[in-house]
Amino acid sequence: IGTLTFFFCCCFSLVEALCSPMLLSTFSHFSLFHMAANMYVLWSFSSSIVSLLGCEQFMAVYLSAGVISTFVSYVAKMATGRFEPSLGASGAIMTVLAAVCTKMPEAKLAIIFLPMFTFTAGNALKAIIAFDTAGLALGWRLFDHAAHLGGALFGMWYVTYGHELIWKNREPLVKAWHEMRTKNTGKGGGGRSD
Repeated sequence: IGTLTFFFCCCFSLVEALCSPMLLSTFSHFSLFHMAANMYVLWSFSSSIVSLLGCEQFMAVYLSAGVISTFVSYVAKMATGRFEPSLGASGAIMTVLAAVCTKMPEAKLAIIFLPMFTFTAGNALKAIIAFDTAGLALGWRLFDHAAHLGGALFGMWYVTYGHELIWKNREPLVKAWHEMRTKNTGKGGGGRSD
């Protein structure tokens, strides 16, 4: 048991060191306008995503999406030799947008400044993915196209397969984590013994 606990602690430390900057970038924005646009999109889709996933699962997916989209952005920037900061907020927002559009492809959407033009969520998702794919392939620097694509693909994957594979099978992992924390607390680990 001691070796297993040591292994989990080492893995957790490694993941924390690698993921902390990517997790924190989930809350980073380039400008006030960037933040306002992201918050508007999140607000617009928040009731739909929470009704699909529930509050706890939404938070887990949103934070995971920030890490994953930032990682995809880092990989793309390293591959192209561009060493610019990656901001995972837009990628996490794209996960929310893609998840809702995948689950409700016939929902009607409109752009805030052009409300007279409506389109289906499925078509909007296809257009966004095409735009970001073109932007990534052609080297456009208008947006972080790699983070957008990483977030969109993660959102589509999660609502199609991830919920069944991850969320519904989380109980053994949570139970093992709780047991590990309880044993460490009994040995003077200093944590709570909820």
